Amino acid sequence: MLVERGLRVMNAGVVSDAYAIAADYLYRSGAIADSFATNEQLLSIIVQLFERGEFNRIRLANKAIAKFEALESENL
Repeated sequence: MLVERGLRVMNAGVVSDAYAIAADYLYRSGAIADSFATNEQLLSIIVQLFERGEFNRIRLANKAIAKFEALESENL
């Protein structure tokens, strides 16, 4: 499904799949508490990476996980 965001068109399937992969990993590793509620920070990271041109869902998820974990370690 394509979703219009301002002047850009976003493939919600890629973002959704990348979020599901990243959230599952982070939930299983204990980095996020609830796998059912959307983690806004993680979603924001994925959307930013997508808007910068990353369209591969696996690579997008991996980069989002790395960035999320880096941000979390800074907040400790």
